[in-house]
Amino acid sequence: MMKKRVLAMAVAASAVALSGMAQAEVKVGFLGGFTGGIESLTPPIFDGAQLAVNQVNEQGGLLDGQELVMPTGDTTCSDASAASNAADRMVNTEQVTAIVGALCTGATIAAANNAAIPGGVTMVSPASTAPAVSNLDDNDLVFRTVPSDAFQGEMLAKLLISKGIEDVVVTYVNNDYGRGLSEAFTETFEAEGGLVAENLAHEDNRADYRSELGTLSSTGVPTLVVLAYADTSGQTVLRQAYESGMFTQYVGGDGMVGDSLIEAIGADVLDGMIATRPGSPELPGTDMFRAQAEEAGIDPTAVFAAQAYDAAFLLALAIEQNGSAEREGLNEALRSVATAPGEVILPGEWEKAVELIAAGTEIDYQGASGTQEFNEKGDVPGVVLEMAVEDGTFTSKGYVDL
Repeated sequence: MMKKRVLAMAVAASAVALSGMAQAEVKVGFLGGFTGGIESLTPPIFDGAQLAVNQVNEQGGLLDGQELVMPTGDTTCSDASAASNAADRMVNTEQVTAIVGALCTGATIAAANNAAIPGGVTMVSPASTAPAVSNLDDNDLVFRTVPSDAFQGEMLAKLLISKGIEDVVVTYVNNDYGRGLSEAFTETFEAEGGLVAENLAHEDNRADYRSELGTLSSTGVPTLVVLAYADTSGQTVLRQAYESGMFTQYVGGDGMVGDSLIEAIGADVLDGMIATRPGSPELPGTDMFRAQAEEAGIDPTAVFAAQAYDAAFLLALAIEQNGSAEREGLNEALRSVATAPGEVILPGEWEKAVELIAAGTEIDYQGASGTQEFNEKGDVPGVVLEMAVEDGTFTSKGYVDL
């Protein structure tokens, strides 16, 4: 009997210990396209978010010493069912407090509508750029640390006009991202006096786009604008365009900015390709993040890495501000820590932020990729970088300011 009693006490003690361990952990999920159209872009984006998590834990954790952990889910970028399932696991199985992501717009919309919004979970996407995100009926739960494609499309159009490129043909991946970017680009390009001789949608993950390319090339326009993904349709379109000898100038949006594209097609083929991507303004937080990322072995210039860092750090600040790992009220806390006025918090300044929050002092996070002042739709202002393929890599040519 004594042995049974001791065993029962030991089991009970173990249960308490395990319960305590569970309570000492706060989860913020990460939804990304680890496979599919942006699989080469996703790892450095995740690294940016994980850097923020590591800094929080190294500087004492959050909510009186609890550990911040980041479970991941694969949306595949293009499969709405996969995105919904991954989000459902985060919301209902992992019981996350919030989510960084998703990355591709369709995945973000599917995850939000099918899991996050019904579950009251705040999402901050570092990479979903389509204007459609702004119009979600989201109960103020969906935010992003990257500017809308309404802005990137405008800047890409003005950049080409400034270079004397006044006639183009466009093909875009037939989803929210491609459609939104194409519409924004076309509207501005034609308003600035340019001509979009042909504008064709294409479906992702096909092996052959020669029919679309034939239609585009029949215009006689030598500049091909591809608004798609570097690891799937965008790569195939460019390869087949080159093989046919149809065009002499290639242009892309942010989804095409990946050195995997150059490796797959050839540096000599893509030399001189023009592209744009969201960037980071020259603010104190930009330099701090750059140094911290390099010290951690992370490429601070990777597409959306800085935006992912900001998303994760902001959510950690919001949880601390909210005073618990509960989901309710987190969106309001997020707006509070991201918005002036307040004591400025820069990347990596976790301990300082915790002390100020504990003292009841308002804070204003100014991040790695911008000031992150959310508007009523959860959007932020931003800057766009001009990119060009030079010496076998995408190289920044500075801000597009036209």
